[in-house]
Amino acid sequence: MLVYLLLFLVVLLVFIVLFININPVFGCNPSKKQKENFSQLDNYINGKFINPETTKLNMSASDYFSMLKENISGTNDRNPKGQIPVSKIDWDKVKSEEDSLTWFGHSAFLLSIDNKKMLVDPMLGPVASPVSFIGSKRYSEDILHLIDEMPPIDAVFITHDHYDHLDYPSIKKLKNKVNHFFVPLGVGAHLIDWGVEKEKITELNWWDETEYQGLTVVFTPSKHFSGRGPLNRNSTLWGGWVILSEKTRFYTSGDGGYDIHFKEIGKKYGPFDLTLIEGGQYDRRWPWVHMTPEQSVQAHIDVNGRNTMLIHWGAFTLAYHGWTEPIERALKASEKSGVNMIAPKIGETVPLEGEFTIPTSPWWTEVKK
Repeated sequence: MLVYLLLFLVVLLVFIVLFININPVFGCNPSKKQKENFSQLDNYINGKFINPETTKLNMSASDYFSMLKENISGTNDRNPKGQIPVSKIDWDKVKSEEDSLTWFGHSAFLLSIDNKKMLVDPMLGPVASPVSFIGSKRYSEDILHLIDEMPPIDAVFITHDHYDHLDYPSIKKLKNKVNHFFVPLGVGAHLIDWGVEKEKITELNWWDETEYQGLTVVFTPSKHFSGRGPLNRNSTLWGGWVILSEKTRFYTSGDGGYDIHFKEIGKKYGPFDLTLIEGGQYDRRWPWVHMTPEQSVQAHIDVNGRNTMLIHWGAFTLAYHGWTEPIERALKASEKSGVNMIAPKIGETVPLEGEFTIPTSPWWTEVKK
């Protein structure tokens, strides 16, 4: 009996290895040459990228048990009872020369600055997982088709290679209508494996600056991690993006916990007209991986932002809090701190000019509970 069990485990292991190696959704690891180049960097040690401050996911047996219990119980309204509506996108606004932002839920949005159309973390697929039958499904209808309706995209910016930010179906659908991709170190290997031309990809390290069609682009630090498979944790870098024009200064944090890097970003590149800060999918068991909503508001203050918007919520359930809790807590914290926070509907286009007097209506309360 033991022999059969061992044989089954060996066959299962071989199947898993083959599946990971054959299925393109897992992407591709950086080349040997790239790893040799990375080894010269301060934030790359023993074949892995590291955070500015020492971090480690220390979870006890009781933590894992409590996670399992919460996952089974399904408490705290972790998912909306009904489907979240997607606003009809005003493509005339998107295609106009006016600076604007259109949110697609979670951390995906289309940014227009100086009439440059830019997508950040364009995860428009239906599930945040390498396989369709496992993982968090999108709260709204499938929005992958929106890519067909988009104008030509000047640039795509990726913050890191996790499935809820770098989506294989979205990239495959986008690749022929995008002029250039800006990605963290190592992430280009995924894109090349998916058919994106190497010449269309620029990889950046933390604090690297480049110019693109009159815009200043900077890749900034965050405190997080990366990896698309069980054996390539931290093989690629993670971070946020600063995009500067003569009239609009923009920052998005990417994923990560709260730390001193926000003040450093503010000193170097602030003030910002608009910041998009992650503040969902937090948990006491991984405090350095994601920020609480209150920390997100503080991060906005640290980077010297004028207006802010909470991201990393509204599309997928990846943590154990209620699905509307992030925005509700963030709005309370922003009001207490005197911060102007906007909360547009999914699909709504927000103009980035003027005083950001867009009224914030609690649209999430209208979703059928």
